Amino acid sequence: MTSQLAGRVAVVTGTAHGIGSAIAAALLDDGATVHAVDKEPGSDHTADLTDGAAVRDLFAAIGPVDILVNNAGGVCGQVGHPLEDVADDDWQAVVAANLTSAFHCTRAVVASMKQRRFGRIINIASAAGLTVSKTGIQAYASAKAGLIGFTRQMAHELGPAGITVNCIAPGFILSNPTTEQQWQRYGPDGQRDLIGGIATRRLGDPADIANGVQFFASERSGWVTGQVIAIDGGSAFQ
Repeated sequence: MTSQLAGRVAVVTGTAHGIGSAIAAALLDDGATVHAVDKEPGSDHTADLTDGAAVRDLFAAIGPVDILVNNAGGVCGQVGHPLEDVADDDWQAVVAANLTSAFHCTRAVVASMKQRRFGRIINIASAAGLTVSKTGIQAYASAKAGLIGFTRQMAHELGPAGITVNCIAPGFILSNPTTEQQWQRYGPDGQRDLIGGIATRRLGDPADIANGVQFFASERSGWVTGQVIAIDGGSAFQ
């Protein structure tokens, strides 16, 4: 264990599966006290992050936070449909899980960060927010693009208080049951084409995303804010 984050308190959301779990473990290895949060039982804290009151209670119990990683999200079990067939509730569920949850959590930590004049907020978006959703889920692409906009707005607003806000847009990573199912649906030819479109010719690993979070959470990133980095093996420029 290193000590570069010793004395820092971190909250990581969406820790039930690969990326969130890897981020929590990496920050713990760097010496932070880490609170893992998920809607599923098994993490340090169970909470519905789409519920503003529940989020306020959660962070009141945790206390002041130095590092917030808004990783919670996903497609909420949905698959792509033509826009005219998308139900209101399906749209709202995905936007709430990916964008509203980040708003709730960020709102809950900024007051104490401002008081201490230090904070690191890292939002986990998606390649879908930079380009399109390969599964055709309009709400997911829109929510992740919104999260990128939220990152830039918060960086502008919170920078004078010593708080940095940055974003990571992961490429395709086998990290949870949803991505495993998506990978299987591609079939051998689709899988080969997907990997062929990645400059490094391999799928990503949750640790690749955790590496980026470690940088944004560290003192080394003190003059970096409002940035969006695609950690995708080079697929963004193919």
